[in-house]
Amino acid sequence: MEFKYQYYGATQVSDTAASQSFSFAPDLLRPPTRFDGILRRDGLAYLQVREGLSALHDVVVSDMRTRGRDKTAYRQWLAEHESQLLAGFMADTGHIRERAKEITVELRRLRESKAKVLSPFYRAQRQYFDWLYQNNRDLWYVLDPVITVHPDRLLFEAFSQDESSYCSVSIQHAAFEHAGEMICGTTNIDYSASLYEEFQKIRNYKDTRLQLDPSGFDVRTGDDPGLREEKIELPDSWLRGFLQVSSAMALPATVIDLHPMDVFNICAQLRSQREKHGPRAMRFELAPDAAPCIVFEPWEKRLQTKRSQLLGPASTPARTIRIWGRRRLLTLERLISQATRVRVHLLGTGMPSFWVIDMGLVTVTLGLSGWSANDWAASARFHLMAPQADVKDADIDAVGKALQSCWQASAQELAAMTGLSIAQVHACMTSWMNAGRAVYDLSAERYAWRELLREPLSAEQRMVPASPEEEAALNLIRSGAVAVPQIDFADGFTRVTGRISRGNGDKRWFETQLELTADDHMTDARCTCNFFQQNRLYRGPCQHIVALRLAAQDALDAHRRTIVSTSLEKQGEIA
Repeated sequence: MEFKYQYYGATQVSDTAASQSFSFAPDLLRPPTRFDGILRRDGLAYLQVREGLSALHDVVVSDMRTRGRDKTAYRQWLAEHESQLLAGFMADTGHIRERAKEITVELRRLRESKAKVLSPFYRAQRQYFDWLYQNNRDLWYVLDPVITVHPDRLLFEAFSQDESSYCSVSIQHAAFEHAGEMICGTTNIDYSASLYEEFQKIRNYKDTRLQLDPSGFDVRTGDDPGLREEKIELPDSWLRGFLQVSSAMALPATVIDLHPMDVFNICAQLRSQREKHGPRAMRFELAPDAAPCIVFEPWEKRLQTKRSQLLGPASTPARTIRIWGRRRLLTLERLISQATRVRVHLLGTGMPSFWVIDMGLVTVTLGLSGWSANDWAASARFHLMAPQADVKDADIDAVGKALQSCWQASAQELAAMTGLSIAQVHACMTSWMNAGRAVYDLSAERYAWRELLREPLSAEQRMVPASPEEEAALNLIRSGAVAVPQIDFADGFTRVTGRISRGNGDKRWFETQLELTADDHMTDARCTCNFFQQNRLYRGPCQHIVALRLAAQDALDAHRRTIVSTSLEKQGEIA
């Protein structure tokens, strides 16, 4: 998917003994977005901003994909001796052996001649890439971060190179002494690798100015030498990854209030020992009214987090959650000294986790996929676990306009503004997040308007249906393979149980069950099919779970309408 950016000049950094200025070049093809502020020097804002943006950079350049051994030399040796080896196996007479030797000598001479002719090219190519990495690393980082100016904060977002880690840095306007005009909006910024070194120079004895340079918006002609355009072929996985992150952040999770020193102990353990074999999981053992216990595999070393606590109702049963790709947590090391609160959101075993580091005026959110090799877009279908309430296009538009008017709002606030139920608001916001127009802010537990791209995504770009499971679920509904589900309504959650025919004359059934919160978020599910037995919910629900939910949706909507009408009648009686 090709996207076009237009910048006027490049991001500039001015550094003197008394002041420092970052002038970011925004994308001119987007609506004007402006910000101009000087960091406060009378507190810790300068330090929190420095560490937060440094953590963002660490995620941008992170690439933890497993790389095998370099077999270039072996393949070259094999190519040189392939004919000789083949001739040795196939030769069965003396004259064939002699002919094979002659051909081998001739091939060796031709290869030596080829290597001699091409060696200057290969040497120059290697020198170019070595120079490029040392002197112009900007060309190595293609995906510029996204920056959003909200009425009360700046929001930086970026993905890692392996697309398994997401990072957002939220900087409150209270960290700045505003010195210029502000226009809210979202834009891409021209981000250079050398900015990392400049971030390290932020100090409290000199003024630090952050500015979205507005001068480029005054350019009227395309022949200005400072005006440059970039065409970037964005991978589909990058786009889908951003959408899946937003969907995953809005899902219910097990939340742990982790003490900053416990984060330090986690990083210290990961630094002190390097596993040579599996399992490599970090296991959270959670029990009501008890401090969480973190176990490091394969050593079974236990970390008792006596100053941390599990948030949520005391009636929650004891459980164990395992996460992989734990070395990505070392990104948080620099933030520990400034952290005032750390909240860990665990979606489940092998599922994403979110680490929210609150430093006061700056909040950093690190989102990690199930494991390092499992990027956010390869197989994740977390939007299928979001509420599937009955909403119309007019409802979706109303919720979108309400959020645009205030930029940030909770589901309860949007429900009050639009007259819809909370479940319907969540369903509407899922549509906006899938279109790249909104994001869920875990630190504040509210939705925020953020236009990831200039234009809303079409259904084809969003790849809806996004997986074979979705299309297969619709086919199961159409063919009548789903039996009438049984729905049990309880206080705070709903359990849906049903059977789905295996088809092709098979008289057996798939036994499927799912649990929903009061807001229709899916919190747990199970099925007897092979897909679920192999993947659980790591890759999202299977086609049978999706089909069961669709089959039960009418009854769920009717039950919700009954509750709403009953509540209104009681309010009328009280009045």
